[in-house]
Amino acid sequence: MESFIRSALKPFQALPFLSSGTADQMEVDDRGIAISCASHAGTNAHAREAFRLLWKADLDIASLQCPVPDGADSPLQHNCSGKHAAFLATSRKMGWPIDSYLQNDHPLQVEVNRRVAELIGLPAEELVAERDDCGAPTLVMQLAQMALLYAHLGASQHAEFEQISRAMLSHPDLVAGEGRFDTELMRRSHGQVLSKGGAEGIQCLSRVGEGLGVAIKVEDGSRRAKQAVALHVLRQLEWLTPMGLDELEDQVLVVNPSVRLTVTGALHS
Repeated sequence: MESFIRSALKPFQALPFLSSGTADQMEVDDRGIAISCASHAGTNAHAREAFRLLWKADLDIASLQCPVPDGADSPLQHNCSGKHAAFLATSRKMGWPIDSYLQNDHPLQVEVNRRVAELIGLPAEELVAERDDCGAPTLVMQLAQMALLYAHLGASQHAEFEQISRAMLSHPDLVAGEGRFDTELMRRSHGQVLSKGGAEGIQCLSRVGEGLGVAIKVEDGSRRAKQAVALHVLRQLEWLTPMGLDELEDQVLVVNPSVRLTVTGALHS
C-alpha cells in the first residue's frame, strides 16, 4: 500500500540538522532535538523550545513559513514549528537560502530526500514529494518503506539515529503533548518504543535496539482507528507491559462509557 508518510517523516527530516553539525554548533540539547521531530500541541512550552532554536541560530520568528494556527497568535504555535526552526537553523549554518527553505529543490530538502532514499534503497530521484499542511515537503512511500525507516531509527546504528531516539524518548511531552498518543505511549514504554504519527491515519513505531519497524495506515484517516491498531500490534509484539497497554487503551480507546473500540485479529510473520 502506498501513501504519504506525512508527519511520521519528521525524525528523518531532522537528520541534516544533526549531520551538518548545526545542532552541535548551536549546543542544542535533547529538548531541542525532540521539538525538531515534533507534531506538538502548541503550548507555551512547545513554542518556547521552537523559539530557542531560532534564537540560537540568530533568526527571527518572521522567518518561519509555517502558518499561524486558527485562534493562535504566532507560527511558533503551529505543530510543525520545531521542524521549521531546525530547517532554518541548518540553512543558516550551511549558507543556504533562507526564504526558499521549503522548496523541493532547496539544498536542505535535497539532502533530506538523499538520506531517506539511501535508507530505503531507492534512487533519490524516484521519490515523490508534495507539500504537507505546514508547507514543507512530505513523501509518497510504500508502508514497507515507512516501516524500514523506523527499523533504522530503532536500531540506532548511526549517531544521528541514537540522538533522535534518545531525545524523543527523554522528552515525549515535546514530541506531541499531554494526553496525546505518541507522548503517552512513549512515557509508558520505559525508553523502549518510539512512536510518531501523521495525519490521515498514519502511525509508525519501532523498538530501540530491535531493528524492527511498524507502519500503519487507516484508509479513511481515522485517528482513533490507527491508535487501536497500534495498540493491538504492541500487545502482539509485547513491546509494552500489560499494565501500560491497559492504561493506554483506557485513555485512547474508550469514547464514552457505552462505546469501546476493539481490534480483532492476529499478527503474522
